[in-house]
Amino acid sequence: MSLFRDTGVVLRTYRIGEADRIIVLMTEQHGKVRAVAKGVRRTSSKFGARLEPLTHVDLLLWQGRSDLDIVNQVEVVETFRAVREDLSRVAKGLALLEVTDQVAQERHPDRRLFAMLVGALRALSDNDADPTLLAPSFFLKVLVLEGATPVLDACASCGEADGDVELVAFDLVEGGTLCRRCRRGRPMSGAALMLLRRILGGDLAAVLAGPPPEGADEVAELATGAMEGHLDRRIRSVRSAVGL
Repeated sequence: MSLFRDTGVVLRTYRIGEADRIIVLMTEQHGKVRAVAKGVRRTSSKFGARLEPLTHVDLLLWQGRSDLDIVNQVEVVETFRAVREDLSRVAKGLALLEVTDQVAQERHPDRRLFAMLVGALRALSDNDADPTLLAPSFFLKVLVLEGATPVLDACASCGEADGDVELVAFDLVEGGTLCRRCRRGRPMSGAALMLLRRILGGDLAAVLAGPPPEGADEVAELATGAMEGHLDRRIRSVRSAVGL
């Protein structure tokens, strides 16, 4: 067995045995990790409150021969308290965790995904920022990270550039935006297209800083549908998180 330290975000937990719990984490250096927290369900456990979903932690883990590590020590880095105290933000936070859980690979380091998750949870904790587009923007950024960047400046089917044709629909299966002749999937307004370009074009901070811009609800639907299509499954937390 070997001992290692890492930081991670608790994605989910589930019971095992009479007093133990399996903790699923997205870690900075080791990708997705599953670990047993022994005795954590006992009232005397010092780990219990520290190993709940939506908690950023620093851990010392034993890595043995099985797929499950063992939690040796844990300290809280961030609790994201503002998220936990707001039901709407909790739903959005759980959606971020669920999507991360689906795309992260066990024992496969992905520092960009880890940084995106922590950054998104910190942004969600900002009570001065409107959280409407936080989860949808995260989904779109994850699609880019997964190599599924949607085409937004031309028809993904026929290749005609925006301006030569009107882009009126969106379908991730086809690769992104579609012109009137090739349209399928979801209808898309010009305002939604502009907002998608802002989110993926480097203007995300400004988008999240102000009130929801025109097309926000539409983009939320498009991003959610695109992520679910990419994963080929509905995400339990997603629909409630984006208000759909």
